[in-house]
Amino acid sequence: MLDIAIVGAGPAGLATALRLHQKGFRPKIYEAVPDLKPLGVGIDIKVYGTKEVTELGLLDAFRKISVEAKDSIFLTGHGQEIFAEKCGMHMGYDHEQRFVHRGTFQFMLLDAVKERLGPDCLTFGARLKRFEQDDTGVDLFFEPAEGVPERVRADVVIGVDGIHSAVKRQLHPEAARTHYSGVAMWRGVTVMPPYGNGGMILHIGDPIRQGSLIVYPIADNVDGKGNQLINWVCEQSGKPKGLEDWNVRIAPDEIAHVFDEVKLPYLDVSAMIRNAREVYIYPLIDNDPLDRWSFGRVTLVGDAAHAMYPRGGNGVCQALVDARVVAEKLAEIADPVAALAAYEAERREFVNRLVIANRGEGPEVIRRMVEERSGGKPFDNIDDVIPRAEVEALFMEYHRKAGMKRPDDAGSKAPVKEVFTEETMKRVAAKADIR
Repeated sequence: MLDIAIVGAGPAGLATALRLHQKGFRPKIYEAVPDLKPLGVGIDIKVYGTKEVTELGLLDAFRKISVEAKDSIFLTGHGQEIFAEKCGMHMGYDHEQRFVHRGTFQFMLLDAVKERLGPDCLTFGARLKRFEQDDTGVDLFFEPAEGVPERVRADVVIGVDGIHSAVKRQLHPEAARTHYSGVAMWRGVTVMPPYGNGGMILHIGDPIRQGSLIVYPIADNVDGKGNQLINWVCEQSGKPKGLEDWNVRIAPDEIAHVFDEVKLPYLDVSAMIRNAREVYIYPLIDNDPLDRWSFGRVTLVGDAAHAMYPRGGNGVCQALVDARVVAEKLAEIADPVAALAAYEAERREFVNRLVIANRGEGPEVIRRMVEERSGGKPFDNIDDVIPRAEVEALFMEYHRKAGMKRPDDAGSKAPVKEVFTEETMKRVAAKADIR
């Protein structure tokens, strides 16, 4: 049986450990921070992500900590509806779409890892300095810390340590820099009564004048009084790059007034922002797509392999798929080098296309299109601005690109036509604003 070392105990690293355990492995996890804390705000787990959670045997636990998505609604900066579609099983998919706090989701996976693999499989405070590999294995070297071995030998190393991955930094020194979009994100949570039907994700705003605001609930009855924890994310372009630290707190004053003209019968948007329990600011960044994930006995998973803009709710979900595939290949193929190469062959080009698609606004582009065609003015009939068929075609295409073809999609099952080749990646990297 292979000795497998996982670097990183985020959601992707923990899911990888659980998938490997299902295949009979007993991996060890090495996490840089001394104590995990439930950090972050909301994440949107799409239907294919819920499928992965279900296969991990965690659907019941997941339902208890999350909110089922029922409707996805796109609105102008005046609050007029552009497009609406059902979510998850309400759309006809086999699985639910659910909203959850990232930290709560991570701790659900952590509890499962401790229960199934035992708490001794986790080493905290293990900050990786470097690794060395030969024909028979990999040596990991950690910074000196209490309870942390200075050196660990493994047959396989899986780097799941995020956008600033230490594993990736050694494999791809030139790829350590992040790509800044020029967009700042305010991410907040507000305790308030449920709005609408209690399971709506709202895509609000004029991306040209106001910026974009995404709103959805991530926990029910958080205070014992029936209130939900509402997650909201505001994106505004043309901002200087801030610290790449998820924990930079800020007052909502700078953006609260921006959405005053949004009038919805079921939600006071400005009051939601002003009454936020906490607000964080973070630059919208990703990494340029990598032309290689696996080097011998070492590979990358999740954000370490393909950090993408959080548009369309695919970051964590794609990492969950990575976890399954890398475990399957290691179980099916005796040679670990060949197994990791097979994992990359199945996943890399597909996810790289999605990284680039997200740079192009993803499905959120529909609001920009309406703004440009309407001149930013209210309309009497949305069909006079953009035909329903054009909108449907756009959303069908994005669902296909994300690997979750809509149940009502009668179109081709073929993959998207544009193949993200190595040459294309080089052109994108050359044009990118790398900072």
